[in-house]
Amino acid sequence: MDGERLFCDVALAERIERAEARWVADCSDAARARRGDTVGFARPLAGGIASFAEAGSPFDKVAGLGFAGVPDADALDELERAFAELGAPVQVELCHLADPEVGAFLTERGYRLESYENVLGRRLDDAVDEVSGDVRPCRDDELEAWLSAVADASLVVDTEGLPSHEDFSRETLVTVLRDMAGVRRYLAERDGDFAGGASFRVTDGIAQFAGAATVPAHRRRGVQTALLRARLAAARAAGCDLAIVTTLPGTKSQQNAQRQGFDLLYARAILVKGTSETRSSGAESRQAS
Repeated sequence: MDGERLFCDVALAERIERAEARWVADCSDAARARRGDTVGFARPLAGGIASFAEAGSPFDKVAGLGFAGVPDADALDELERAFAELGAPVQVELCHLADPEVGAFLTERGYRLESYENVLGRRLDDAVDEVSGDVRPCRDDELEAWLSAVADASLVVDTEGLPSHEDFSRETLVTVLRDMAGVRRYLAERDGDFAGGASFRVTDGIAQFAGAATVPAHRRRGVQTALLRARLAAARAAGCDLAIVTTLPGTKSQQNAQRQGFDLLYARAILVKGTSETRSSGAESRQAS
């Protein structure tokens, strides 16, 4: 901690990346459990996790590298073959505070830079603003409606900021939102209508915010601000000392988070090797806040 700002050193970045890797692994496991088969994997790789949940899933990636040395070349050879056999590229999300030798090693193997994403954080040892009465936890009997509405809202993207390199169908988004393991879901209402939804998960004292979207007709009305505040209060009550959100650079989601006290901690470089028919560059389809 540096005064009122949250300073991110290598140790904090490693803690966050470890939590991210655990979540990716859990979501990948949830996808296989839903299908009732063993296709895919979530296997350790140099302190991180390599996951293939199912074709076209955002959980098909390598997370958490760079804090336990350079990956073994033979292990990475095997991993690349495993992704290729499933018709998927290998996507590595690499923190810019990770060991720089990892980035050099990957680019020498033919990985190309496709995009970036920002990781923002806020400490939770201070007061959280009052929560709007229009935001509440999603009930079990509202889950299907929540999944449908958030997926629909996610498909109508803002044009501000850097576009995503990923493109997901509505069906995939619903499935991904369902497979987000261990999350607490929230919804916001305006004039009795569903206005937006969001979720968070607790991992080792970190509140990981994700799965947020606002219905287009209710955008620019403070819906995401209200959802952020509700989750901050819930995370603090759950004993978390840190809240984390991942956004595309320069987006409204990033701006909303920073207005609520989140600091930009670091960026992740998206490094990809191979191609897939289920992904296309330049199509934004995700709001991560």
